[in-house]
Amino acid sequence: MIGIIDYGMGNLRSVENALLKIGKPCIITKDKTILSTCDKWILPGVGAFQDMMKNIEDCDLYDFIKEEVGIKKKPLLGICLGMQALFDSSSENGYTKGFGFIKGDVLLMEDETVRIPHIGWNLLERNGQHVLFDRMSSKPFMYYVHSYCAMNYENEDLYGYSMYGSLKIPGLVGHDNVLGCQFHPEKSGEDGLKILQYFVEEFI
Repeated sequence: MIGIIDYGMGNLRSVENALLKIGKPCIITKDKTILSTCDKWILPGVGAFQDMMKNIEDCDLYDFIKEEVGIKKKPLLGICLGMQALFDSSSENGYTKGFGFIKGDVLLMEDETVRIPHIGWNLLERNGQHVLFDRMSSKPFMYYVHSYCAMNYENEDLYGYSMYGSLKIPGLVGHDNVLGCQFHPEKSGEDGLKILQYFVEEFI
């Protein structure tokens, strides 16, 4: 069973529908007892980083997620804002601490030649030899909606990226038992579904 973490923000139903489309049972919940029984978790997110982390704290989930993922090594997929939460911190609306599962910081995207926020489809390019690229088409395009992105990360944690103007957007990242997509795999067609399928069936 896949647990979709409900902290009051995020496109929960879209993720649920995508998992059901590929035949994977899942449950949307913030109940720690139920989440503890799930094999893997997905942390979705839409909105502002500071609001997300406050909601997670208010739901009494921060320390629980830190322990289950950071110490007990529960597999976790972060999507969009949920991916940003995997990093050390964000500067959105002031400094806010993330989970610190992946080294790096989430900062405002700045490039006067392109429109910010970044909304639309971009080619996901390979960084290294991650097996996920063998599961997708030769030119996987992913759907992005964001104004902030991860920076100061370790190159070995970057699996795939998209170029947007002069910006190299970390699109697909991971470290140990954690995987993250800055784009929305649930809205990215067949290649996006391949990522969800990989996470459910093969990751860790």
